[in-house]
Amino acid sequence: MSLTLLQCHPDPHRLAAWATRFGLTAGGDDLGYALHTLLAAAFGDLAPKPFRHFGDVRGLLAYSGQGADRIHTAAQMAAPDVHAVLGLERFAARSFPTDWAAGRRLGFELRVRPVLRTKDGRERDVFLSQAEKRGVAEKELSREAVYLEWLQRELARGDAANVDRAQLDGFRLTSSLRKGSAVVGRRPAQRVTGPDALFSGELTVRDPAGFAALIARGVGRHRAFGFGMLLLRPPSEC
Repeated sequence: MSLTLLQCHPDPHRLAAWATRFGLTAGGDDLGYALHTLLAAAFGDLAPKPFRHFGDVRGLLAYSGQGADRIHTAAQMAAPDVHAVLGLERFAARSFPTDWAAGRRLGFELRVRPVLRTKDGRERDVFLSQAEKRGVAEKELSREAVYLEWLQRELARGDAANVDRAQLDGFRLTSSLRKGSAVVGRRPAQRVTGPDALFSGELTVRDPAGFAALIARGVGRHRAFGFGMLLLRPPSEC
């Protein structure tokens, strides 16, 4: 298994104009769908995911299962308008570790969409689902506690990792475009509003292969639209 970490610097003004020109905002305040479309236009089948767009000097970071050389070649062949919007003149890529020792501690940051899919195929905020399941008012339940329980389950998939500590650093509701149900062979885009949560904390690797797979796959839903990229850093000293 190989993994590549890549970075580019989308131009905010060109990105907003491009998304508006192609109708990829629908009044939403999240540009994940527009960036998803741009990455697909630039890299085709090699389009990286998950990714995280910061909207500042850090630009956009993403993981890809393709080698750095193939990613570089695809970036060089992008159409001029796509190349300019994504800021590929400052494109960089390098190999990312996939060999992790069991028991290793790491710091992390993660932007996620904490939702679940209901039996009728709709998405529902896990916090609202828990409030309904427990028969309590929303104000009687801690959103952070519910989200942390969800996060622990997600990082434990494939026996990947234990969450040693974590905190909810930010929460808001964001709207963005997603493909809807097929209509006459087409899947028109529709506006979707959902929870947008930012976590930070520390974890311990349990199964090395499971952890590597988790990084490559991403966490939760909407991983191709700017959510679920597990960013790692050294753990704190204490």
